[in-house]
Amino acid sequence: MRRPLRRPGMRAALDAAAIPTFSGPRQMAESAEAIRFMRAPGWMPRGRRAYVVGDVHGHLDKLRALHALIAADYATRPGKAALVVHLGDYIDQGPDSAGVVALLAASPTVAGLPVINVLGDHERMLLDALDGDRAAATDWLWAGGKEALTSWGLDPELPREEWAAALPPRHLGWLRRLTLSHREGDYLFVHAGVRPGVPIEDQSRDDLVTMRQPFLSTEQDLGAIVVHGHSSSPAVHIGANRIGLDTGAGIGGKLTCAVLEDDLVALLTV
Repeated sequence: MRRPLRRPGMRAALDAAAIPTFSGPRQMAESAEAIRFMRAPGWMPRGRRAYVVGDVHGHLDKLRALHALIAADYATRPGKAALVVHLGDYIDQGPDSAGVVALLAASPTVAGLPVINVLGDHERMLLDALDGDRAAATDWLWAGGKEALTSWGLDPELPREEWAAALPPRHLGWLRRLTLSHREGDYLFVHAGVRPGVPIEDQSRDDLVTMRQPFLSTEQDLGAIVVHGHSSSPAVHIGANRIGLDTGAGIGGKLTCAVLEDDLVALLTV
């Protein structure tokens, strides 16, 4: 029997053209002692670690529990310069939007670490409504704003024109200072995503805060590995160009944190 003809360089060419994937089980630890690392699609800067928290949606109890896991992990494994990144959507859907904002507006140091708070689309809707956008006000009330107003001790039927005066000034100041993105090594941290084919520095506020398609389905290089929330799924997505961390805390799912260091990623969940 003749052996099949092998073309020189064919295997190398196929390997070079292959799209990398990161399949397999997503081990989500519910205690710092159970944390397990897997290969990540990118690299953090040498000596750096990021604890990246998905969409909270008014679940203060879950956020406090996840902060406790982060503190326990950092106490167990110190030595790297670390930070905590919250990916937005702190309010609406859950029972205690006011409590979540109060906690984060108090500038807590989770295990003494610096904290970056990213703007989510739910915060943007509220801020746009406060700035006079009636359509944004309607959208926000439909998306959970009435529950959020109730958590602040306000009448959910309170007229939009009275929201700014009724909400705590410290909370409003914190909401207005939320950042659109943060960059560490190969990773870009945003709430929703980016528009494929557009340089990172040219991404619009609307895309960073609300993007779904074609971002979620593209396999192309985005200029960074995008770590995001916004699009909920029962399981974390880890792909070659993005990591999705919204595991549905606002609709009965888990609240998840990705731990990124070197070329590794682990998951903490409550």
